[in-house]
Amino acid sequence: MDQFKILYRDSKSKARAGILSTPHGSIETPVFMPVGTQGTIKTLTSDEVNDLGFRIILGNTYHLFLRPGLETIKKAGGLQKFMSWRHSILTDSGGYQVFSLATRCKMTEKGVEFSSYVDGTKCELSPETTTSFQLDIGSDVAMCLDVCPPFPSLKCDAKDSMERTWRWAKRCKETYQDWLVEKFPDKEQPRPLLFGITQGASFPDLRRDSAKQTAQIDFPGYSIGGLGLGEPRKLTWELLEASLEPLPLSAPHYLMGFGTPEDIWEGVERGVDMFDCVLPTRNGRSGQAFVSAGRINISNADFKEDFSTLDPSCECACCRNYSRSYLCHLFRAGELLAPRLLTLHNLHFMISLLRKIRLSIIQGSFLQEKKKYLDGLCEKEKIYS
Repeated sequence: MDQFKILYRDSKSKARAGILSTPHGSIETPVFMPVGTQGTIKTLTSDEVNDLGFRIILGNTYHLFLRPGLETIKKAGGLQKFMSWRHSILTDSGGYQVFSLATRCKMTEKGVEFSSYVDGTKCELSPETTTSFQLDIGSDVAMCLDVCPPFPSLKCDAKDSMERTWRWAKRCKETYQDWLVEKFPDKEQPRPLLFGITQGASFPDLRRDSAKQTAQIDFPGYSIGGLGLGEPRKLTWELLEASLEPLPLSAPHYLMGFGTPEDIWEGVERGVDMFDCVLPTRNGRSGQAFVSAGRINISNADFKEDFSTLDPSCECACCRNYSRSYLCHLFRAGELLAPRLLTLHNLHFMISLLRKIRLSIIQGSFLQEKKKYLDGLCEKEKIYS
C-alpha cells in the first residue's frame, strides 16, 4: 500500500503537505519530531506530549540498545507500551552516537565494535542488528546504519564513507524485507518503514551520487544526514538541494538534526517533509525560549521585573499563566518547574509553527508566510541565509 501521500503542492516552491501512514497512526507533514533519546521527552510525560498535539517522536537506537536493552523492551510489549506512548516512533540507527560518544570504537565492513558507556562491555552494531533492533522494539520509521563523516572532511574520506553507507543500506534493506515477510504478511496493513540515508559530506557531487545510489535500492523514504555539522548555512542549503534532487518525489524526505524555525522554513521550501532536533527541548531546559521574534534567554537580568507574557502570540499553558519575571526567578532559583515550563512552551511553539507552515501550503501562501515570519525576527536572529 502507498503509505505516503502528497495532498498539496506549493506552486512557487517545492513545499508540499502530505500524510504518512504508520502502524501506530497517520502523521500530517511537514512534521517536527521531538527527540526522546532514551524513551522520554525530558521533563515531560507522554500524556503531556500527546496533549500538545504530537503524533510522532524520535527514539535513539544506541542508547536504548545499551539500556534497557532489547529483551526488556520486548517483554514490556514494545517501546510504545514501555513509555506509555500510543502514537508513532521514529528511531535513528545509532550510527552517529557510536562515532561521537562511544569509546574504543572500531569500524569494519561488518559493522561497528565499541565499548558501552554504561558498563564498558563490548558491543556491536551492524546493518543487520540495528535494523532488527529497531523493528523488534516497535519502531514505525527505522533508519539504515550509516557512516557520518565530520566537517570538514577530505573528499576521499567522504567518498569512502558514502560508499560504505550505500553498501550497508543494501544489507539493511535485505534485513527489513526478511522481517516484513515474517511479521507483516498482510501487505494492505500499514507497515513499519525503513528509510535510506544519504551522505556525501560537503561535496555537492558526492551528495548527488549518494542520493542516486540510495534511490536505486528503492526505500519507502529517504533521510539526508551529515548536514549542520559546522558548515556555513549557505553551503547547507546547496548541499541539501543536491541531496534532494535525485530522490523520488513520491517518497517522504527527512532532514536529520534540524529544528530551528528558520531551518524548517528553508527545508520545507526545498521539499523536506520531516525534521527532528534537540534544540527546542535541550535549550528550553537551559532557559532559552523560542518566541515570535526569535529566541530569548529568560534567566537574563533583563527579565527579572518583566511581568509581561513570555510570547504574547502564544497560547500555551506557560504563556497563559506565568510571566517572564516568574520564569526568570525559577531558573535563577534552580527550580525543577523551570525546565518543564520552557520545554512545554518550546514544543507548543514548534507544533504551532508546523501547523502554520502546512496551512500556508494548503492555501497557496507559503512563500508569503515564510517572508513574513523571517522578516519578523529581530536583527540578531537573522542567520538563515
